[in-house]
Amino acid sequence: MSLRTISHPGPLAETRHASAACRAVPLKLTLEPGRSINAAIAEAFASQGFEGGFVELVDVPMARMDYVIPAASPDGSHAAWYSDTRSPDGGGTIRSASVHMGRRDGEPFFHCHGQWDVAGEGLKMGHLLPFDAEVAKPVEVAAIGLSGAILEVANDAETNFRLFAPVPRAPVSAGEAGGKAVLATVRPNGDICEQIEEICKEHGIGDARVVGLGSLIGADYEDGTHVTSYATEVMILDGRVSTGDAGPRARLDIALVGMDGGISQGVLVHGANPVCVTFELLILA
Repeated sequence: MSLRTISHPGPLAETRHASAACRAVPLKLTLEPGRSINAAIAEAFASQGFEGGFVELVDVPMARMDYVIPAASPDGSHAAWYSDTRSPDGGGTIRSASVHMGRRDGEPFFHCHGQWDVAGEGLKMGHLLPFDAEVAKPVEVAAIGLSGAILEVANDAETNFRLFAPVPRAPVSAGEAGGKAVLATVRPNGDICEQIEEICKEHGIGDARVVGLGSLIGADYEDGTHVTSYATEVMILDGRVSTGDAGPRARLDIALVGMDGGISQGVLVHGANPVCVTFELLILA
């Protein structure tokens, strides 16, 4: 099968994914209002001895919720870009969102894609701006604290973006009882399911749960539907890896928003869905 491709402005990186082994500890975090959601999540992780990890936001009321969706690049410096900021009056409610909390320039920084209800507009989806969003009241959320690795923002020559990449970290005492996991990122133009399978093989992982977010060049779903937008924002709703005679096999049920603001959801056709800019994954053995 011939994959869709996208041309980025920089030199092609030889390695098409990066990964770091770690331990994953299930947590409950309480997010407090009165500060950005970025600070609220960072403080909640730190209170339990973790620098970062993964968070699932479900039915979270928001006092402020600025976000963007994918858009064409205004020039040749990037293959795609972001829309103007959308700032719903009165905030809204995050119905479902995925968050990777890592570091940027030595400070806590997150990447979040999700779906939210906006008053008078209905269900919307996009990329939540970490310093321009705030929860409306204290709220408890499910999270996974990471020991032994974290995502750090670094300059990426191929895409000309500053992107998360996994880096090793010293284990934290709170992570000693955690389960085996892999923190990973995937580069453009490779099928996301096949890249997950390669990462699992490299780390000796069979059956696994996969969480994360990223971007795809359009999408082909198992029900026969197709998304034509060449830049999308994606969140994994249910990601699984199962092991058979042929080795690991990934299955991803995702939601995405395209450049026209249209939202779609479905199970991705294996081998037919290439990454657009990046994909950030936490693979839980």
